[in-house]
Amino acid sequence: MKLALKIDAATFRGTLVGVPRLVDVLRSAEAQASFFFNLGPDRSGRMLGSLLSASRAGASALSRYGLAGLLHGTLLPGPDVGRRCADILRGVRDAGFDTGVQCWDHAAWQGGVEKAGAAWAERQMQRAIARYGKIFGEAPKTHAAAGWQMNPHALRLTQRLGFGYASDTRGTHPFVPVWNAEIVLCPQLPTTLPTIDELLGRGDCSVDNVHERLLALTAQAPATGHVYSVRTDLEGQGLLPVFAKLLAGWKDQGYELVSLGGLLEAIDASRLPRHELVRGTIEGRAGTLMLQGPEFLAST
Repeated sequence: MKLALKIDAATFRGTLVGVPRLVDVLRSAEAQASFFFNLGPDRSGRMLGSLLSASRAGASALSRYGLAGLLHGTLLPGPDVGRRCADILRGVRDAGFDTGVQCWDHAAWQGGVEKAGAAWAERQMQRAIARYGKIFGEAPKTHAAAGWQMNPHALRLTQRLGFGYASDTRGTHPFVPVWNAEIVLCPQLPTTLPTIDELLGRGDCSVDNVHERLLALTAQAPATGHVYSVRTDLEGQGLLPVFAKLLAGWKDQGYELVSLGGLLEAIDASRLPRHELVRGTIEGRAGTLMLQGPEFLAST
């Protein structure tokens, strides 16, 4: 029974404040995880509408991101996360956690990749890879797209740029992605569980009981495990106590809390099913994102 923790560090404040806090909580719980970083500018202010709409997730947008964070990339310049937080990023690796690439500019990626061309996607990914190399002294081995936003060109690049696996999608179990009958030889380890901000505000779900909702969903463990996505702006800050309850609850349920790499090691990657990729919606989240679709050429 394995549950992989995928940590998304998209903003300057989330990296500066949330990442060290999450490292401490994970180490106390003897849990592993994979951290994925926005390695260029934080231009969160360009996503102001979506940030404000997510304010139900335990705190107001102002308390989560700070006034400066809500203005980064508009009235204020976007701070260069990879340059200003390089020591924090290396500290994650030195603490024994896996690290990978989320993007170069999360606001640009989430807002533009769906309709972007091949040159744009490659330029964004290559910039992130180059910055990762400067910080860590080696090439990244894994990729997790900001906001689960991808396009066919970016998917092809996960194979061509040498990533061993990726977590760019939402789904139910690990798979080899297929786009319009084209197989992309980079396994996808999709997020299988809803995020806290997707659950809060639905029915009677609140900060006080959201951990119980998630634990109910993991009471029965699938053979291929689960992947849970953590946000450094949420679980790394105001919702840190909720995350601590989740870690304790998952351990009580018998899960081994692992990195994405640890989850992949427990699976025979050569026998992964091939699934088509589709764009669709997730309850509690605005817009469309990349989802695991039906099995490719499955027998009927």
